[in-house]
Amino acid sequence: MKISIERAVLLKAVSQAQSVVERRNTIPILANVLIEAEDAQVSFRATDLDVEVMDRAPAMVERAGATTVSAVMLHEIIRKLPDGALVELVDDPRTGRLQISAGRSNFSLATLPKEDFPVMASSEYSANFSALAKDLRRLFDKSKFAISTEETRYYLNGVYMHVAEGENGRVLRCVATDGHRLARIDAPLPAGAENMPGVIVPRKTVGELKKLLEDDDMRIAVSVSETKVRFATPDISLTSKVIDGTFPDYTRVIPTQNTKRLEVDANEFARAVDRVATVSSERSRAVKLSLEEDKLTLSVNAPDSGAAEEELIVAYGDERLEIGFNAKYLLEIASQVDRENAVFLFNASGDPTLMREGNDTSAVYVVMPMRV
Repeated sequence: MKISIERAVLLKAVSQAQSVVERRNTIPILANVLIEAEDAQVSFRATDLDVEVMDRAPAMVERAGATTVSAVMLHEIIRKLPDGALVELVDDPRTGRLQISAGRSNFSLATLPKEDFPVMASSEYSANFSALAKDLRRLFDKSKFAISTEETRYYLNGVYMHVAEGENGRVLRCVATDGHRLARIDAPLPAGAENMPGVIVPRKTVGELKKLLEDDDMRIAVSVSETKVRFATPDISLTSKVIDGTFPDYTRVIPTQNTKRLEVDANEFARAVDRVATVSSERSRAVKLSLEEDKLTLSVNAPDSGAAEEELIVAYGDERLEIGFNAKYLLEIASQVDRENAVFLFNASGDPTLMREGNDTSAVYVVMPMRV
């Protein structure tokens, strides 16, 4: 194999691939990226056996071929080469080395045979559809903060993507929860997704997906089966196993009877919570919200470190209410608001609180209170 490729193009392709590679590997080949060159294109494929990413890039292919080389090492070398460099990759099967040269820089990396590289078995997908990158990005970006990190409840370690009944018909919905907070985000249902099986997309896959969804107008081809999900652009495809488990009935925890309505400037609210939480104890991070007519008082009282209080002018017309929350959860939820105002709907101090953006019900958040 002998190819020449622009440094910027190569860096983009290799960085996407190497991010999938697990740093601590017991199987040496999984630390490598599979490089395959033919015609005027080179592809880079990496996997951890659960997620596989393949990125294609244009190149001058003098001699077609394939090899595998350390993904992290290759990425570091390319990253440190000067901008605008033309990089030459030459694989010599006899020496088991990949020669990398750019200008006066020359490197030689050990390779492993391409035959040892595991390629994820292709799957029959029961649903194939396409969606705009900005719609998918909104679904996953706004829900991923609520993914659980608790390994025992593994079925909560991802985002549940499924078809659901919305207020105005069927929607494509993403839900994530860790038992303390919940995010439920809806998008218009794309043609072809109607019979899609509900799948739990793992946390790592959601993180990798971000790089595919940068171009707002790009259409992403989505394929879903009971065991796998694939997202693809013309250049990159990301294939992932889905979490084998049943996502709980989240509709039971979304309150419908909350009538006490607070409307507040989302940025102002987040900054105030952040300020008063400075003195809260690291363990509880508790902030108390005291509500009375058109006034919200945020307070923290931590015996070991101190106390803080801040008042905000808000729109609230119900009876007096005191309720406590984990400051981190409040900040994460407030940061999801794209519009100016956040609307909180309360019931009582011990009941879950609902948050949304104005009257928009396509993004709904639930946060559990705590004793303060």
